[in-house]
Amino acid sequence: MKYIFVCNKNAGQRQATSLIRDQIQKLSNKIEYELYETKAPLDATRFVTEYCDAHKDEETCFVACGGDGTINEVASGIVNKKNKSIAPFACGSGNDLIKYYKGKDFLSLEKIVNGSNKVIDILQVTNLVTNEIRYSINVCNIGLSAVVCSKANKLKNKGKTNAYNKALLHGIIHGMKNKIDIEVDGEKLTNGELLICDLANHHYVGGKYFSAPNALCDDGLIDVNLFLPVPLLKFAKCLPKYEKGQHPEAAPKILGDGKFIYKKAKECHIYSTVKPFELCLDGEMFEGTDFNVKILPKSINFIVPKD
Repeated sequence: MKYIFVCNKNAGQRQATSLIRDQIQKLSNKIEYELYETKAPLDATRFVTEYCDAHKDEETCFVACGGDGTINEVASGIVNKKNKSIAPFACGSGNDLIKYYKGKDFLSLEKIVNGSNKVIDILQVTNLVTNEIRYSINVCNIGLSAVVCSKANKLKNKGKTNAYNKALLHGIIHGMKNKIDIEVDGEKLTNGELLICDLANHHYVGGKYFSAPNALCDDGLIDVNLFLPVPLLKFAKCLPKYEKGQHPEAAPKILGDGKFIYKKAKECHIYSTVKPFELCLDGEMFEGTDFNVKILPKSINFIVPKD
C-alpha cells in the first residue's frame, strides 16, 4: 500500500503538512508515501484523478488532510476506482463527515494506517445544462444553508472576521424563500419554493446540526430532509430539534402539516425556472439552474481508523 497525503495548507488553523510529517516520523512501521499540497480549488480532484489514471494497478490510499472540502475533492477523484481508497486526516475547520464515525480518531495517523476498509456510497451531482459532474460524500445542501455557506466562503476569502455570523444574517434576509423545486424519485415535493433541503449520505451539516439521523452511508439511498418556507420565528423554534436530530418527529408539530418532509430516495431533480442558485457540496459551491442528484452505491473505499 502506498499512501498519498493530499494536504490543504489553508485548512483550519492547523498546518496540515507539518502535522503529517511529524506523525509519519512517529509511525511504528515505515510506509511508502508522497506528499502533495493543493494549489487551488478542485486541484485535489485533478491531482488524484490524474494519479489514478497513471497508476491503475497500484494499491493506493489517498489521505485527505484538511476538512470536508478536501475530503470531497479527494473522494471525487476515486469514484469506482479499483485499488484506490480515501482516509480523512481531519485537520480542517469543517469536519462534519467524521462525526458519523463516533469514537474514531481521524487525527491519529497510526490508527488510520492500521484502519479497516468500508465500502460506502457517494452522491453524483450533474448540472443538466452544462453536463458537469461533481460529487458529495457527506451532504448536499440547498436553500438557506447553501446561501449562508456561499456568503461565508466569500467573506472568508476577503479576510473578513465573524464571517459565519455575517453570512447568517445575509441568509435570513435572502434565503428564507428560495425559488427552487425538487422532485424525489419522480414525486414533486415543492410548489416553487423551499427553505432548506439536505440530501444526505452521512449525518451532520453546519458543524453541529444532526440533519439526517437515519442516514446510512452504505444503504444505497439518499436521506431527503426538506423544510418548506415558514416564518422565521417558527423555524427558530425548530432549530434546537434540528441540532439534536429530533426534527423528523418534532418539525411537523412545530411547523405545521406539510411543512417538513423526511424520506429516503435514489434520485432527485432540483431546478429553478426563476434564476440560478447554488448547491453546497460538502462546503463546496456548485451553481446552476437544473441538477440531477443520484446515489452511487458502494463506489468509495473509505478507511475507518482502528479503535
